[in-house]
Amino acid sequence: MKYLTLFIDTALELAQHKLRTLLTLLGMIFGVGAVIAMLNIGEGAEREAMKMIDSMGLYNLIVNGKEFDEKELKEQRKHSAGLSLRDAQVAHDSLPFVTDFAAQKTIETYHIFSQYNNSDANAVGVSANYFQLSHFQLFAGRILNKNDQQRFAQVAMLGANTAKQLFPLGDALGQQIKINHLWFKVVGILQAPYLKKKEFQGVKLGNEQNQVFIPLSTALHRFESGLLDSEVSSLKLAIDKSVDPIVAAQALEHLLQNRHSDIDDFELVIPAALLAQQKQTQQIFNIVMSCVAGISLLVGGIGIMNIMLATVLERTKEIGLLRAIGATQKDIRIQFIAESFTISILGGLLGVVFGIGLSEIISMYSQWAVSWSMTAIVLSFSICALVGLIFGVYPAIKASQLDPIEALQSD
Repeated sequence: MKYLTLFIDTALELAQHKLRTLLTLLGMIFGVGAVIAMLNIGEGAEREAMKMIDSMGLYNLIVNGKEFDEKELKEQRKHSAGLSLRDAQVAHDSLPFVTDFAAQKTIETYHIFSQYNNSDANAVGVSANYFQLSHFQLFAGRILNKNDQQRFAQVAMLGANTAKQLFPLGDALGQQIKINHLWFKVVGILQAPYLKKKEFQGVKLGNEQNQVFIPLSTALHRFESGLLDSEVSSLKLAIDKSVDPIVAAQALEHLLQNRHSDIDDFELVIPAALLAQQKQTQQIFNIVMSCVAGISLLVGGIGIMNIMLATVLERTKEIGLLRAIGATQKDIRIQFIAESFTISILGGLLGVVFGIGLSEIISMYSQWAVSWSMTAIVLSFSICALVGLIFGVYPAIKASQLDPIEALQSD
């Protein structure tokens, strides 16, 4: 009851000086708001990065064939046939950390259409385990399987955007689509991932939503490809989680260079390395923003101390009167610390509201991902309260050490 009464008296005292209290609060509001916005954006960026990496497979190594003009390609084909299924098989057999592999072949697509509409999507042939290694989610139907590969089946899976284009009214499953000169039956549709960005560290993402997937065997045997084209366009190799992806990539690159006669006709993408790079960039951002937020809180704390020191001078007679009627130095210290603590608590609460609003504004105009973090709110609020306590101690001590007689006689 004693502390509740003290809190009410303190709040009434602050309410009598609204403008002064508001100016004191600004530093705390901006500081807490900056901390919350920074941590929310950091949390959102990390979760968004994990979603992006998950679509590639964190423990995958991706090998993409490079594109060249016809003259350069002819010269390279004298020494290297480009990417092939044999490359992946040799890597799987000779590198113990490679646990599985999948392949993709891009088909030269002239047109794709259904009885309802046409599409500008690309058609690709994929091996049976391609979707497991890519971690794509199935929306409806089924994925392509080994039986489809063995039968050279004319079945297809559609990306979410392609399904909407070809079948605007829905019900794509079981329908027929035509890719170039062949008809295919739709057996599955992919789930559209919610990604705010279409690129991650220079690697394009989300292309699968604008593609039609058919069995790799069908693509290789029933569609023509150029004489200079490689057997497959890209490979995905799953690696053991206990192995450093960078080390694994170096070993794989050395193997492929030997098989391709040191011809630089492929490039390696290491999702784990991209994630590490993203985290490093995010860490630098967090450090910079922490410094800005810390300076704001420091300025806010100095503001509280200055105001409290001015309050001590303004209320010197009041302090003298309290001491004269029996208030101890401890009582005076508690009263002034309570005032600074109340200011910091109020600033913290308003800062939380400001931080949430700032996060929404940043997310809206910059398209950055934001994820609410209770840790951010609790941490920033606690730091704000601590700053209020620390910077209120000196004015409280100053007030408690005033001589009661001199305080009563002051003008």
